Amino acid sequence: MFCRSAARFAKVSVLGAAGGIGQPLSLLMKNSPLTTELTLYDIVNTPGVAADLSHISTHSKVSGYVGEDLPKALEGCDVVIIPAGVPRKPGMTRDDLFNTNAGIVKTLAQACAKSCPNAAFLIISNPVNSTVPIFAEVLKEAGVYNPKKLFGVTTLDIVRAKTFIGQLKGVNPADVNIPVVGGHSGPTIVPLLSQSGHEFSEAERDALTHRIQFGGDEVVKAKDGAGSATLSMAYAGAEFAFSLIRAMNGEKGIVECTFVDSNVESTSFFSSPVLLGKEGVEEIYPVPETNEFEKGLMEKCLTDLEGNIAKGLKFASA
Repeated sequence: MFCRSAARFAKVSVLGAAGGIGQPLSLLMKNSPLTTELTLYDIVNTPGVAADLSHISTHSKVSGYVGEDLPKALEGCDVVIIPAGVPRKPGMTRDDLFNTNAGIVKTLAQACAKSCPNAAFLIISNPVNSTVPIFAEVLKEAGVYNPKKLFGVTTLDIVRAKTFIGQLKGVNPADVNIPVVGGHSGPTIVPLLSQSGHEFSEAERDALTHRIQFGGDEVVKAKDGAGSATLSMAYAGAEFAFSLIRAMNGEKGIVECTFVDSNVESTSFFSSPVLLGKEGVEEIYPVPETNEFEKGLMEKCLTDLEGNIAKGLKFASA
């Protein structure tokens, strides 16, 4: 999980660092040698989280900020990871979070535009299909938008796909390679099982596809009102952050599926395999070959995704 060969490292900020995703994510970032400095921000409790993490015997410096000190947390950052917002409860969709989380993301984007406009921004706050366009519009309005450095983190969909296929086929999930394209909610999540190198019956294919698309609901239900996927999301967010930092430090050939400003499909944002580089997005690859079943999934995905993106853009311009 951790690369220990990078020549240079990154100053990382986690916004929403005292929350259910933010705390384990901050722990993983503190544990990585890729992090030289870690700043934590939230509306409450971050100094305590930072003090706790600062006792861990890795070389990165940790500091915590609350309230009006957001600019201090962002100053000089190379990577900003944003899991801030409220989690889902049973019966809620990611889109139900829109009204609360959209405002939070817009406010944080405005601060980022002022304090660290050249950073790479990794958006975890749901609904990602709408919050990433909101973040982009705020940066555009400030005149600092760089589409190569704005990412919606969809890595949990790939993590789940690898895990569920590994369980079904009795193989190590780490050895499973599967692209998951589209967006990051329900039907917009399109796992390309045909590209995994494994054969599935129609029943297996249908069950796997549904579980990958709605795996978050499984966790929300199991937690019974106590939140949504936090630990697995923190793991996935850290995995993507590590890949990006390694690429920014010059490592070649790192490809991750991520939700970015894209023209590979009809929507203005889309998740497909992306080659990462020193400046963020180096190349956006088209959607790999799909079969007839996956083409049907793509049609539904693009319809829903268009609406999600439009909702974000409308909010940003209000």
